[in-house]
Amino acid sequence: MPRVKGGIVTRKRRKKVLKLAKGYRGSKHRLFKSANTQVMVSYRYAFRDRRAKKREYRSLWITRINAAARLNDISYSKLMHGLKVAGIDMNRKMLADLAVNDAAAFTALAETAKKANA
Repeated sequence: MPRVKGGIVTRKRRKKVLKLAKGYRGSKHRLFKSANTQVMVSYRYAFRDRRAKKREYRSLWITRINAAARLNDISYSKLMHGLKVAGIDMNRKMLADLAVNDAAAFTALAETAKKANA
């Protein structure tokens, strides 16, 4: 029985992994075994961080809203509660955008929230 040689399929798979490992430091972009390990770890990081990114953005929006709210003499939690009571259904991304780019509109929302809380 003839021996099985590492042929076209194996070479293609290894080249694919080494191409993905381009830019890694040291042997991680040269040697298949360490490159393959690092590519697998990198895939895990990418999967995890696609979800973490969403949390980080929400945290950033909340920080921006809180900063703008306190300039209008109201805390973040009271602002959000006031908006909910007033029936204003606006997500944090849009609120943060208003806080940064349209201070007058945000001030109007803050006043509405204050009235709803009172």
